[in-house]
Parts: sequence; C-alpha cells; structure tokens
Amino acid sequence: MVSSRIKNIQMKMKNKIDERGRKFWAGVSPWFIIGAVVIIVPVFVVLTLQSINKQKEYTTQLLVEKGAALIRSFEAGARTGIGMQWSSFQLQKLLIETAQQPDIDHLIVTDASGTIVADSDPSMIGETYGTDIDLARLASLKQVEWRQVPNPEGADTFEVYRQFSPTEKPFQGFLKGPKSDKQPSPRTIDKPAGTPLGFIIFVGMDMGPVIAAREQDTRRTVLIAAILILIGCSGIISLFLAQGYRSAKTSFSRIKIFSDSLVENMPIGLVAINDRQEIISFNQTAESILGYLHSDVLGKKAEEIVPPPCMALLQGLKAEKKVIEKEIDCPLANGRTIFLEVIATALVEDDGKFLGYVILFRDITEVQHLKKEMERSQRLASVGSLAAGIAHEIRNPLSSIKGFATFFKERYKNNPEDQKTADIMVQEVERLNRVISQLLELAKPMEMNRQWTSIQEVIRHTLRMIEDQAKAKNIIVRTDLPLHLGNVFIDRDKITQVLLNLYLNALEAMDKGGTLTVAVLPHEGRMIRIDVTDTGKGIDEKDLARIFDPYFTTRSSGTGLGLAIVHKIMESHDGELRVTSEPEKGTTVSIFLPVGRASEAYA
Repeated sequence: MVSSRIKNIQMKMKNKIDERGRKFWAGVSPWFIIGAVVIIVPVFVVLTLQSINKQKEYTTQLLVEKGAALIRSFEAGARTGIGMQWSSFQLQKLLIETAQQPDIDHLIVTDASGTIVADSDPSMIGETYGTDIDLARLASLKQVEWRQVPNPEGADTFEVYRQFSPTEKPFQGFLKGPKSDKQPSPRTIDKPAGTPLGFIIFVGMDMGPVIAAREQDTRRTVLIAAILILIGCSGIISLFLAQGYRSAKTSFSRIKIFSDSLVENMPIGLVAINDRQEIISFNQTAESILGYLHSDVLGKKAEEIVPPPCMALLQGLKAEKKVIEKEIDCPLANGRTIFLEVIATALVEDDGKFLGYVILFRDITEVQHLKKEMERSQRLASVGSLAAGIAHEIRNPLSSIKGFATFFKERYKNNPEDQKTADIMVQEVERLNRVISQLLELAKPMEMNRQWTSIQEVIRHTLRMIEDQAKAKNIIVRTDLPLHLGNVFIDRDKITQVLLNLYLNALEAMDKGGTLTVAVLPHEGRMIRIDVTDTGKGIDEKDLARIFDPYFTTRSSGTGLGLAIVHKIMESHDGELRVTSEPEKGTTVSIFLPVGRASEAYA
C-alpha cells in the first residue's frame, strides 16, 4: 500500500509541469474567443461604415461649398463687369479664366430653356444643356443643388448649379454684343411677353482628386478599424487568458498547499533528496523519528542527516532505479536504535533525467515488539499446555519417590551414607516439585487480587527484602521515587514477585559489586514506568529475544521459568515489559503499569 502511494507521488511530480500547461489552456473556452469576435467585429464594422459615410458627406459638403463659392465669385465678377459696361465677350473671358482653376471641369451658364449662353468651352455656346432637370424651377432657385455627372473619359464630374443673377434686373448682357471670329453669334431667346428672362449657372468640378482622397481615407479607416478589431479581440482574449491563468495559478496554489500539507502531516516520514545529494523536503514525522528539525536539515548533505542503513539503500538505487522496500535496524544520532520500514525510490523524468531520491519510512519498533510478544505468548501457551499435562503425570510419582526416600532415611538412620543419599533424594524431589509448581502456575489462568496500592510502598518493601544480599555482594541500592504519582490498581503480591525476581537477577549479574537503581517516572497514555537497572555483565543481543521464553536461562542453577512467570503477571495487569542491555555495561528492565484516575487513586 505504501509502495503504491509513493509511486503515485512520483508520477504526480513528473507530470506537474505538463498538467499546469494543460490546465492553463483548458481554462479558456473557445466559445469565449468566438463570442468576443462576434461582438467586436460588427461594432467596428458599423463604426467604420459610419466613418466612411461621414467622410463622403464631408467631401460632398466641401464640393458643394466650393461650387457655391465659385458661383458667388463669378457673380461678383459679372456684377463688376456689368457696372463697367463690359460686353458679353469680356464676361465670357471672365468665365473662361475662372474655369482655369484647378479641379474645375466646366462653367456653363444657360437660360431657362437650357440654351448655353456662356461656357468655359466657347464652342459649346448655343448648344442645349441641362434639359434633364427642371430648369424653369432652377431659374428662380437661389439655393445651390448638386448632382454627380458620369464622365466616360475619367472621373465623374461633381456639378453644382443654381440661379445665376449678377443683377436684380433681367440680365440681357449675354444677348447682345459685337460679333467676332472667336465668339459665335448671340442667340435671341423668344419668351412670352412679361416673362422675366432667367439664367442657371453650372459649375462642374473634377471628382478624381476627391475620389482618390476619399479612397485613401477609406483604406486608412478600414485599416485602423481592422487594427482596432485585432487589438480589441486581443485584449478580450488576453483578459480571458489572464483570467484562465489566474484560475490555473489559484488552482495550482490550492493543489500545492494541499500536497504540502499532505506531505507535512502524513503519518510516515518523508525525506526528499535532490540530484546534488541535498535534502529538499523533511516532514514532521521525519522530525519526530530522526530527531532533527525541518529548519536545521534543509540544504544539508543527506549523509549528514539520513542514517547510514538508509543511505546504503540509495546506493542500490543508483544501479537500478526502482522501488526498494526493506525493514532495517537503524541507529540514531542520540544512540538509540529503532526498527524502520523503509521505502526508497529514485525520481526520474520521462526523458530519463535524474531528479533525486525519495525515502519513506515508518517506525515499526512497537510493531516488532508486539510481534515478538505475540510469538512469545504463542510459545508460552503451547509450552503451558504441554507443561500442565506433563506436570500432572510427574507429580504423582514424585510423591511416591519422596515417601520412599523418607522411609529409607528413617530405616537407615544409623548409616550416615544412606542418610545422606536419602536427603539428596528428598531435596531433588522437592526441587522438581517446585519446578512443576511453577509450570502449573505458568499454564493455568492467573488469579488476580487487585486493589489500589502505592507503588512506592511496594518498591520499598521489596528492596528491604534483598537488602542483606546486596550488602553481602557490595552492591549499592539507589531509588528515585517521586511522591506525586498516583496509586496503581495491582495485585500487590504478584508485583512483589515480579520485582523480587528482577532484583535477584540483577544481583546475580553483579558478582563483583555494582549499583542497583530503581526509578519510577510517569509515562504517556496514563502509565507509570518502573526501571530496574544494574551495572552487571549485561545480556548478549542474541539472547534478548528469548529471555522470557520458558526454560531459557544462562545460569547453571536457573530453571528458566522466572522471567516467563514475570511476563505472564505483567500481561495479567495489562502492563508491559521491555529490556535493554549492553554487554559489560548493564541491563535495564522497564515495567509499564496503568494508573487509575486521580479520583480513584486518592479515594
């Protein structure tokens, strides 16, 4: 299960960058872009068309005003010439000179019937012009009108026209005048009597430059509109992209916070090492197991912090980049050794680039201890069942043997050798009977008589019982018994048996003198801890796992049942035994007993 979890973490770390890019673009819907274009393009098209129409209206207005100005200018010239008694030839000349201004196609003056009476092209005098419009109405119209006249030879002509009246009286100057070779004969217009003679002036302007300027402005307007459309679309798309980026960034931040919190608070230790063998991640569980602070280890070399057995696993990963799972004994910097379940793997990108290592570990010291306790309990149960059957079979013949030994002792009391032999038989039978009694006690359910008891009193009482033996071996007894600890709910006699057994084993281990220390201290989970420590020869590491097994002993005179019975008594109290030992330095046996509630303890 843990192995699959680390594989998932590794896969997430590999794909994090790709997922970030995919999320960024996936956050922007294509419908947003299409909608932005659909909204912006019609707006800019309408604005562009309005601008083009306004430009067209402006150029039309400009041409109309220019034509009106030319008409007023020609009227002013004609009015001046009439005052100076100009002839029609001189007025025709003024018209020709006026028509020579840039962008003017023609200047034409006609009467109400459309007959040309003056023209910038003298050859057209006398011809008919403007019959397609209502000339009679125009002859009395003082407001200018305009029209666009097609020109097959080039650009169309913009023509402005209205009534031509250089004087308030009927103007007859164009009807009379001397003939010349350059001017056709004037024509007389027949009109009904009493009808005023009216004239219309036509100013034709070349639209080529105007159309070219208009087209240029149109192109410029369309170009600007296209640029604005692109800018607008780009702006909206940028806003959506920015929003998508912010959303992706926020989502990524939440994921990062969640993953960091998950790594930091996961119930197994995690150490991440980069490709330079530097520690880059160290969670809380790793702090509690290895005894280092997160702030003290980041950036340091892994070999300075990670225990050597774990570093040895990394050496194996260099050859084969796979997941290694192993249970190892791990010595810590504080001198304590714990049992770890370690999972190590190398982090490699898809292209084969090496990123570093990840080590997951879990302290299974308690689990191993429970496994050993379970195995020991199973062995004790098996041995107990066997011992109960054997004890009953042996105890009956022992009674007979002891009876016969007593009989022979009385019968041969005058023979010292026979007396001695009989005593030996009786002693051995009694010793064997004690062993069988211990076997029966180990096998049968233990009867408990528990009551609230001061553990300090029990310890003092048991120490007085071995005081003489300690003095005889030159052993110093020390105690550390705090007064604030509550009472414990125990069978006083059984705990006394436990303590005496541990004291006697400690005295046996200190043949050349030493120190026996008994200390009581509180323990987590409403437990108290009693440490019985000696400075004797210690226990070999290979024997530690078997010291509570029945019939296992390192002393020639021991039965191997004392510690087995001690272990059973502690189980009956819902307590626990732990042993730590170092050869030639001493042994510590720790007893863990539950304490009662304060109200009960001091009741």
